Amino acid sequence: MEVSMLHAQQLATMLDLQQKMNAKVNPEWINAGYGFMRAAMVESVEAIEHHGWKWWKAQEKDLPQLQMECVDIWHFALSHILIEYQGDVEASAKVIAQQLSESETALTFDGNIYKFAQQDLLNNLELMTGLAAAKRFNVSLFMTIIAQCEMSTDTLFEQYVGKNILNFFRQDHGYKEGTYIKEWAGREDNEHLVDVLTALDSTLDNYADAVYEQLSLRYPNN
Repeated sequence: MEVSMLHAQQLATMLDLQQKMNAKVNPEWINAGYGFMRAAMVESVEAIEHHGWKWWKAQEKDLPQLQMECVDIWHFALSHILIEYQGDVEASAKVIAQQLSESETALTFDGNIYKFAQQDLLNNLELMTGLAAAKRFNVSLFMTIIAQCEMSTDTLFEQYVGKNILNFFRQDHGYKEGTYIKEWAGREDNEHLVDVLTALDSTLDNYADAVYEQLSLRYPNN
């Protein structure tokens, strides 16, 4: 199993978007005491549910939902890291890049050594849940989980940016006020987002802005 890497531009884009979205919700979000690791823990448990773990009933792994939960976990993890560095995007990007370059393959938790590659996806998800409960996040473990979910870091980036930009777009077009139109030409905005992400080159320097612009072109009464 090959664990892929995030590029510096991808990290900077995602951290910048996360900082802006959090500030849009609450300009004082850094000092608000939000439980981002608690949220990551809950999403990790939901990922376990989508994986399936109950021996007393038939279950199948729902890979698309698992991947979606990973994107949600990444939102909360980035927020947690940003808080550690007082909202400094550059400093946060550097520490994540450093962790990625070190390619950590194991960690010690509760007196036990856990080797990521020797664990299956379910056990790695369980480990991530335990770490989140202890207000900890390990980037290398998360990237191993991404690979085990058959998801590349490019896909993580595209889905993260897409979901974040759609949230911005909704807020800018009356979502909170109840005037936002969710169905465009007979299709929900999420479906249009998929089309936009498929058509755009995610290596563009202005990728996030391009996603927003394409959504604007599709939005009714524009």
